[in-house]
Amino acid sequence: MAYAARGRRRAAAWALAIELLLAGVAIAAGMLRRPGLGADYVDIDQVAAVSEDAGPGSYTWDCGRNADGHRNTGNVVVTPGRTGPVHHLHDYLGNLSVEISSTVPSLVGGGTTCANGDESTYYWPVLRTVGPDDGPHGGAVQVAASVSFAFLGNARGPVVEMPRLLRGAAGDAYAVTNGGARAAAVWSCSGSPERRALRYVVCPRGEQVLRVFDFPSCWDGRRVDSDDHRRHLVFPAPGGGCPISTFAVPRLRIVAAYDIAPGTRYRIDSFDAQRHSPLTDHALFVNLMPNALMREVVRCLNAGRDCQ
Repeated sequence: MAYAARGRRRAAAWALAIELLLAGVAIAAGMLRRPGLGADYVDIDQVAAVSEDAGPGSYTWDCGRNADGHRNTGNVVVTPGRTGPVHHLHDYLGNLSVEISSTVPSLVGGGTTCANGDESTYYWPVLRTVGPDDGPHGGAVQVAASVSFAFLGNARGPVVEMPRLLRGAAGDAYAVTNGGARAAAVWSCSGSPERRALRYVVCPRGEQVLRVFDFPSCWDGRRVDSDDHRRHLVFPAPGGGCPISTFAVPRLRIVAAYDIAPGTRYRIDSFDAQRHSPLTDHALFVNLMPNALMREVVRCLNAGRDCQ
């Protein structure tokens, strides 16, 4: 398992190095659709497609798009009960009770925006469009045009149920200063969602900017959290197999779509030293799906069916 983890870190580091190299090449060659946007942006036509290791079967459901503006600076997984910096605001979907003072146990029974009764909480940094008069942390918060939720199966075998209160994280809020090994290529366009970038994408007119969060799905079978909020739930190896002594659980994918016109600057909220870098995009969840519903999800995935 340690060897596999080292391999994934090396692969992520190489991916980051290639993305940064391509950014310099793109600017030098004038390949950006809007050159004035800078090195953090890339034309989607210059982005490679990623391989898909998910197994058969899917379970999809609706938790809204946060049109009511459930947002705060807290982080119930990493820093429960503590206020975050004002320039790092999170969008929350699912559990209605999440406040800065919340802890994971306090979420139980908190109600939900999800149509199927899922009381889990799902959250990520807000996305802002940026005008010439906006300051270093300004910009209008964008409400996603749509947000889709899906559980996917495992390519190598059956999945087991997620335990209640399991925490999961995708991406790294400190990727710039952490070296980028955990940065996730989440940026894409609605016309070519198989293309994923580590930079903000410039989409053709009429297409939406996507943030695609694919979460780890190999559970250690014991813990619902760990000191780094990651070691208990890790990513599969290439091909979809889980490391030794871990068990495949439903793979969570969240896709948030935004109406961003070509040439518009946009950025996520980030911590000061992370300079609003697209490398730092991330999302987290706490599983509070009712046990009966989780069993239904597992039956659906293991039967290879597509369920709603």
